[in-house]
Amino acid sequence: MWRLPLPALLLCCSALAAPAAAAADAVRGATLYAPCAACHGAQALGNPALQAPALAGQDAGYLARQLRNFRAGTRGATDGDTAGATMRAQLAPLPDDAAIDDVAAWLASLPAPRAAAVDGALLRNGSNYYQSKCGACHGARAEGNPALFAPRLAGLDAGYLARQYRNFAAGLRGTDPADRYGRQMRLMATALPAETDLRDVLGFIASQSQQE
Repeated sequence: MWRLPLPALLLCCSALAAPAAAAADAVRGATLYAPCAACHGAQALGNPALQAPALAGQDAGYLARQLRNFRAGTRGATDGDTAGATMRAQLAPLPDDAAIDDVAAWLASLPAPRAAAVDGALLRNGSNYYQSKCGACHGARAEGNPALFAPRLAGLDAGYLARQYRNFAAGLRGTDPADRYGRQMRLMATALPAETDLRDVLGFIASQSQQE
């Protein structure tokens, strides 16, 4: 049987794979994002009053994965997750994977916001718990780690982070078998022994965005 030499075979494989690895179009993503601005803001800085998190500066891979999870019902379909259900209903402007990737690329290109300080948070206690429970995946400064599929937390509103932590703990998020990384996070959603410790961790995370 005739066979290609290994270098030629690798070259052919790379050529075949190239279309699938085409770069996302962030310029197109900015246009596609327009309907999202009503909740998340023109610069994707979020709106706590609408329970809409900041999206600016987040890892593109994480954003694309969450949008696909919403579209597939892997996220936002559990009874009781009203904010998630609202998000699921807003995906009509993103009909396919290319549109999702383009929007995610534009959002990732924006500067990440600074989060407001958390009143009453004890930052030393928050740092201790964060580093021991969260830092290995989300980074020492809550900057995220795409290699571990862990999103950036610094810059996210404390109310949103608290709600997601409680959603994981209550089984409103991270229970779908297809949500591999959500299921991993759910295992960590009982790591903090008290509400005051959660407040302190959120305060530490907010302080990291203020130092950037």
